Amino acid sequence: MNQKTMNDLQKEVDEYIGQFKEGYFSPLAMMARITEEVGELAREINHTYGEKSKKASEGEKKLEEELGDVLFVIICLANSLNIDLEQAHNLVMNKFNTRDKDRWTRIETEEE
Repeated sequence: MNQKTMNDLQKEVDEYIGQFKEGYFSPLAMMARITEEVGELAREINHTYGEKSKKASEGEKKLEEELGDVLFVIICLANSLNIDLEQAHNLVMNKFNTRDKDRWTRIETEEE
């Protein structure tokens, strides 16, 4: 299977949304949608790894699908605000590799 870059994902979502007259929702509406999708993901994690069992009336959902829903809406929000998610990721990784580089206990390797 061909691996997609984040840029590929953003372009694919943009082409999908571009088919519709409505286009992207407002940033505030998408933030509400992200919150909704994260809640659904939390519910599935709670059912899978927590003590809360599903009701008999609740259907099966996969964590993969719920994570995909969150990712889709995040990509929509980024696209609507002209944010390059690869660049955003690089900024965050730079922050973790500089400001937070000594924050956590590292696993020792044989070379050390």
